[in-house]
Amino acid sequence: MPTKKSDLYVITKTKELAKYVITVTEKSPKKFRFTLVTRLQNYCLDVIENLLMANMLLLTDSKRLEHQKEAGRLLEMLGYFAMLCMETACILPNQFENISKLQAECIMYLGKWIASDKKRLSGRN
Repeated sequence: MPTKKSDLYVITKTKELAKYVITVTEKSPKKFRFTLVTRLQNYCLDVIENLLMANMLLLTDSKRLEHQKEAGRLLEMLGYFAMLCMETACILPNQFENISKLQAECIMYLGKWIASDKKRLSGRN
């Protein structure tokens, strides 16, 4: 699925993370489908939602940073629940490793976006 050129890289990476999580959790045991799997998938979708909301707001809107921070918090929660999924054999260790790598990249690019916003804001004053 092609991404729009206007998408921020953090959004592109988060969509990649979400697609991976959805793909690997399709094969999870039934007993986890309405608990851990749903939670993991929802965290991914909530991160994307917060990133998109932040991106729609003006640089000067304080809600922009709130959405960015919420996306970061949700990424941290996703990492914790992915570990729980691995520990309960809901996902395989190599799947957890891949999720962790993608999650770390998303957190890194989110941090860069927030820093860029702060720099742009300070340059305006």
